[in-house]
Amino acid sequence: MSYFRENIDEMAGYVPGEQPGPGETVIKINTNENPYPPSPAAMETLHGLDGERLRRYSHPTARAFREVVGRVLGFPADWILPGNGSDDLLTMIFRACAEPARNVAYPMPTYTLYRTLAEIQDAEVVEVPFGEKFELPLDELAGANAAVTLVAHPNAPSGTPMAPEQLRELASRLAGLLVIDEAYVDFAEYDMLDLARSHENVIVLRTLSKGYSLAGLRLGFGVANPGVLEGLIKVKDSYNVGAVPCAVGAAAFQDQAYKDACAAKVKASRARLASELEALGFRVWPSAANFLLVRPPGGEARRIHESLKERHILIRYFQSPPLTDKLRISIGTDEQNAALVTAIREILGGSV
Repeated sequence: MSYFRENIDEMAGYVPGEQPGPGETVIKINTNENPYPPSPAAMETLHGLDGERLRRYSHPTARAFREVVGRVLGFPADWILPGNGSDDLLTMIFRACAEPARNVAYPMPTYTLYRTLAEIQDAEVVEVPFGEKFELPLDELAGANAAVTLVAHPNAPSGTPMAPEQLRELASRLAGLLVIDEAYVDFAEYDMLDLARSHENVIVLRTLSKGYSLAGLRLGFGVANPGVLEGLIKVKDSYNVGAVPCAVGAAAFQDQAYKDACAAKVKASRARLASELEALGFRVWPSAANFLLVRPPGGEARRIHESLKERHILIRYFQSPPLTDKLRISIGTDEQNAALVTAIREILGGSV
């Protein structure tokens, strides 16, 4: 006997990246966390919080954080909607817009949570393959006539940046929402915020998990026309951002200099690691994120993933085509990256 809707019984559910066990010491470069600590200003705010902030409910739309983000990015506060991570904003969008008669479209491969959220809503999914170099399939996405079209910039798991002119054209050709997921944009060279200003059907999503080293805090936000955000507010949880994330996140977001300095270190390490892996015979796709998508020599992705795990190094392996011969490697510190390269050289048998 099942107590759930038929589509819930049939779906597989989202599978997060592997987490180490209690007390287990690993090099964890599998879930794209920032290898550097949060802003000192954020930590000072965290340590200074008093019990009164915790005793009372937080503001229902995290007003203080909303105002800080708007001020830093140059938007009115009512163009910002915070959430319990950017995944929370995705949940609001799917809850408000997707159903069996209203489909969802996105290029593949990309963030697998999109499919999970569509399946929860029992919405039809249109998955359009990327090109070999992860070129955006613009015409096919526009032709899907979806209620929600999602494009990650940079894309995950490839790290590929999208062209602003292509997303501008896509937005103009869609009757539904265009969701531009910028979870990794702090490691890229440009963003798509101007599209949210110029197109009423565009919502840009951001998170503090990556660039701001606050994955454990669970805080993100959307930027869009207030009329779009009003629809999402109707379906969000009542107090979806707590007082602690609101206060700590506001302090972190105001410290743009610290975030940018950490991002610059990640980008420099990304370039070095890409060069070292290419020297070992890997194909490395160009990345504008804090990770690399790579194909090992001979496509032996599973073997290398398992051998690294035996050496207490966690990277990401995807068991679904067309990723079965590829690996996604988060950028760690230079010391972590060096340990990874040494381990891979041993696994390959010193033949390179």
